[in-house]
Amino acid sequence: MNAGEQLSLWGLIQNASLLVQLVMLILLLASVISWVMIIQRGLYLSRAKRALVNFERRFWSGADLNQLFRDGNARAEKGRVDGVESLFRAGFTEFTRLRQQGRSSPEAVMEGTERAMRVAMSREQENVEMNLPFLASVGSVSPYIGLFGTVWGIMNSFRSLATMHQATIATVAPGISEALVATAMGLFAAIPAVMAYNRYSAKAETLLSGYETFAEEFSSILHRKVHSS
Repeated sequence: MNAGEQLSLWGLIQNASLLVQLVMLILLLASVISWVMIIQRGLYLSRAKRALVNFERRFWSGADLNQLFRDGNARAEKGRVDGVESLFRAGFTEFTRLRQQGRSSPEAVMEGTERAMRVAMSREQENVEMNLPFLASVGSVSPYIGLFGTVWGIMNSFRSLATMHQATIATVAPGISEALVATAMGLFAAIPAVMAYNRYSAKAETLLSGYETFAEEFSSILHRKVHSS
């Protein structure tokens, strides 16, 4: 293999030590999984934001709550209801059930309704924040994994120097270059993950804030409804 081929990216990876190759493989897998999660989270959060805006538009248009609930029955049977609509359905289902029993006081009805919405809110929070911890881990750990591969590769280069009577830059360049590839791969995995985590965390916080605001407003409507009847 000539010097040009030896210093090519594929040549450096191919000629790296087994441990450095393992580090590169781990970083490559982390990067691929991160990109899959980045795309999946981006699509989910955008869809959840649109669903929030659309449902709130229908909710505040003066539509009857019973009709609004019935409109989502078909989707609920197929398991396609999530986001803010799941909060509405959980709260309204419990509110209707407790009122139909006729034995619960208005305070007990509202307490049960708010508890049902809190449970639904917890589920939605898990859905919204899914995979974000993994992106945070990749963003924080990948540079250090790459640095470990770099240190190991440079150590091997210096160990090989001890066996040579005359060392030149040409003899150590391949070893140092392959070591630095590990650092580059660590940054390649970390930078998109950190950027996606920061962006999606802000989006998730905004989305959850919208859910909480809706739950409080819906609770106020039900509170007036149960005390006026």
